[in-house]
Amino acid sequence: MATYRKRGKTWRVELYVRGKRESGTFRSKAEAVAWAHMRESELVGGKLPDKTLADALDRYGREKAPKEGGGERWTRNKIANLKTYPLARKPLASITGPDIAQWRDDRLAGPRIKGDGAVSPATVNREMNLLRSVLEAARKDWGWLRSNPMADVSRPKNPKSRRRRITDAEAGNVCTALGYVGGEPQTASQRVAVAFLFALETAMRGGEIVRLRPRDVFPTYVHLPKTKNGDARDVPLSLKARELLKLLPEADPVFGLTDAQKDALFRKGRDAAKVGDLHFHDSRAEAIYRLSKKLDVL
Repeated sequence: MATYRKRGKTWRVELYVRGKRESGTFRSKAEAVAWAHMRESELVGGKLPDKTLADALDRYGREKAPKEGGGERWTRNKIANLKTYPLARKPLASITGPDIAQWRDDRLAGPRIKGDGAVSPATVNREMNLLRSVLEAARKDWGWLRSNPMADVSRPKNPKSRRRRITDAEAGNVCTALGYVGGEPQTASQRVAVAFLFALETAMRGGEIVRLRPRDVFPTYVHLPKTKNGDARDVPLSLKARELLKLLPEADPVFGLTDAQKDALFRKGRDAAKVGDLHFHDSRAEAIYRLSKKLDVL
């Protein structure tokens, strides 16, 4: 059994197992708890598996990510990024709160690998949610950990939520930059423009739009069998949204695009149109705002 005492800025843990007494001093209670669990397991003959964080990330990607629906691509990308950090090579049982705090600060501070720059507090918070889920799976489902070292790690403060409005002129400029001025889209860039206009009519997420299948399109609505939240939902179609769907050539998926194509081509069109900080996802809030002006909220 372990007892913990705070002495100044450090934590002392005393462990007594099967007549053996051990103790140690650590910078935080999380470190003390992690060490106590590991030593207790070793002293009673239940040594933890020799697994690294990278092993846990790989297993999470295989077993958990496919169940996340629209979030699977984001999760896999973030897992790949996490594996580039020294933290991923550490044995799970030796990872402490300060180790995770150092990774957090590295993400906030700036680039450490080619193409990997500083990210926003909101992005780091989402990545910390993923890391916590991986560590919880390692603890609860796989028996690779005794405790989650993220328990005492503070999170960066999120900035205020985005309130980016999109004017008709901005939407038109982006579509023109993508080569679309109306009619049936002929290129992938033009299909991205139609997808953007469709998003402004429906408030659908970009991932939901590019995964839309012909069998899920009905005369007055589209059915989304699995959304980002894991639920199914039906999305009503405005007259303009129906007209946009009719312009598309037959394809499966309906828009004939992948998430990666949509993201890359939209950014290219936005930059060519010189429309500042516009994101494809801003169309969702804009569509909801426009709908609120047309419909009774209740």
